[in-house]
Amino acid sequence: MALQQAGLHPVVYEGHDRMADGVGAFLTVATNGLEALHLLDLDLAGVGMETRRMRICSGTGKLLAEFDNGGVTSFGAASRTLRRADLYRVLRDEALRRGVRIEYGKRLADARPCGDGVRADFTDGTSAEAHLLIGADGLHSRTRAVLDPHAPEPRYLGLLNTGGFAKGLRLDVEPGTAHFVFGARCFFGYLAHPDGDVWWFANPGRRTEPAPGDLAALTPDRWRDELRTRFAADAGPALRIVDATEEIVRGWSTYDLPTVPTWRTDRMVLVGDAAHAASPSSGQGASMAVEDALVLARCLRDVPGTADALAAYERLRRGRVERIVEQGRRNGSYKSVGPVRRMLRDAALPVILRAASRRDNQRWIYDYRVPETVR
Repeated sequence: MALQQAGLHPVVYEGHDRMADGVGAFLTVATNGLEALHLLDLDLAGVGMETRRMRICSGTGKLLAEFDNGGVTSFGAASRTLRRADLYRVLRDEALRRGVRIEYGKRLADARPCGDGVRADFTDGTSAEAHLLIGADGLHSRTRAVLDPHAPEPRYLGLLNTGGFAKGLRLDVEPGTAHFVFGARCFFGYLAHPDGDVWWFANPGRRTEPAPGDLAALTPDRWRDELRTRFAADAGPALRIVDATEEIVRGWSTYDLPTVPTWRTDRMVLVGDAAHAASPSSGQGASMAVEDALVLARCLRDVPGTADALAAYERLRRGRVERIVEQGRRNGSYKSVGPVRRMLRDAALPVILRAASRRDNQRWIYDYRVPETVR
């Protein structure tokens, strides 16, 4: 939609052979991401919930910090937490309404220069040619490998993820506040939705990266048993929330991409997680991707010559996103520690979090605005 707004004619080639309705858990679009969506005349007010505050406790129930979650946008909106499937649906439906073409089952196999453009070959034996190829193909990007066969692999961060939606459980907490608990054996987060459901996630530490098959073998019942064990010594509602969840989301590992040396050629470029995947602990993955889309489109609109436009895009984005990736790694590093480090962490966290909660300390993240024009 950003490319279309810039006067271009994009076609989306989706690697999966179906739509993503109902897939995934939930995420937060921060105020900087909402500002970028606003420039595309996109509004998320009808889905999810505003998340205006963050409250952080230790596993003993001690309050460590409570602070504002990014303030509000120029049009009065706060950061918004929503199901991933709902964000997908809103964006897909609006793209289709605006006439953006989407083709499914087109997983990239290879790409190469072709005349004054680029040719993409797909695993189903078909191909397509265009002026520019944009790799928005995520953490395990094939486009990244095409650009640089020696590109770094995603870095495992020692944490697993799972979560779910608990029903029929009334907690004495205010909707719109994200609660985070540094438990003795697992980090836990939860939010009360205005409709009464509780949205939650857990980050069990796992020092060794599990094989994909190992995670696939963890059934919801096995996840439930493991989480009960990990939360047994913690204060707070984690055990009640897990027990009130009918279906626990299939788990996945946490990764990031600290630095990707090659983002572009003259005819190919990376955006979003393909270029700079951040730990979910950053709270910025979706917002950075939306910013990328707007900045790239405006560079292509305002900077003469595709190669120079892509260079301008990288210049405007690399420093910011790599700084956020590093902050996400640091945030996650506090989540899984041994007994001695846990004591040191719980003693130091109030000081660290008070510093992090100062508005000026986070202004560079939340107050970012995509430039109206690029030169």
